[in-house]
Amino acid sequence: MSTHKGRLAEDRAARYLKRKGYDIVARNVRLGRGEIDIVARQRDILTFVEVKKRNRREEGLLAMHTDKCTRLVSAASVYLGRHPELARLQSRFDLIILTPGRLRTHIEHMQDVIQIT
Repeated sequence: MSTHKGRLAEDRAARYLKRKGYDIVARNVRLGRGEIDIVARQRDILTFVEVKKRNRREEGLLAMHTDKCTRLVSAASVYLGRHPELARLQSRFDLIILTPGRLRTHIEHMQDVIQIT
């Protein structure tokens, strides 16, 4: 996906999150080997959001492979280290998949997709 298409998908995901009551804290945060598409907050939950625009839902799910999840967790850890005021919040990792629909793009928001043990 081109950077322009990726940016448009992230813009749409950010608008979706705002409509759902999230505050967008940061976007396109690059930390080491990882990048966080959107950091959002809703009450006392800080959410690290990965955005995927794919032709089919399954392609978005497959893009969340082990290495990708490891890089996201690592980037989130660095981010929290740089923003200690947010480290007290509960955090989770969400996935938003955008797929084409007949009349408009379908948005699927999956919460807590990476379980940290």
